[in-house]
Amino acid sequence: MIEQLDSAAGLGLVPDPGAVRAVWEDAAAAPGWDGPALWLHGDLHPANVLTTDGTVSGVVDFGDLFAGDPAFDLASAWILLPDGAVDRFHAAYQLAPDAATLRRARGWAVGRALACILIGDAGVRGQPGGKPTWGPPGHAALRRLLATAR
Repeated sequence: MIEQLDSAAGLGLVPDPGAVRAVWEDAAAAPGWDGPALWLHGDLHPANVLTTDGTVSGVVDFGDLFAGDPAFDLASAWILLPDGAVDRFHAAYQLAPDAATLRRARGWAVGRALACILIGDAGVRGQPGGKPTWGPPGHAALRRLLATAR
């Protein structure tokens, strides 16, 4: 994640690298998951979610299905949901995530947001593997993450 942050910051794609690093460091310092391993999709991002009229209507690509810490999939809320929806999503999630799980989820979300930003930038530059449509959700997620961390 630090390499992604350094790359994105070096390209001028991250307005406040210090704030992003602080979210990551807080996530890394959070207590680990000590509950049972839960089934996870493992790759929830905009390209793997179907929508109908702006509402999530399906999930595809279960190639990364695994069992583990729910923070991994809970991170997708910052990437997939619009402003104001993350807290409602986490409140409705059963079993409600504790503070440590949400801290770890923010860390995973930072990594995903940075990946989307870098893939989007590569697409704008016409580089192989780049997808310009991935940048905007990555930037929006990073903005939401930093807002909730303050």
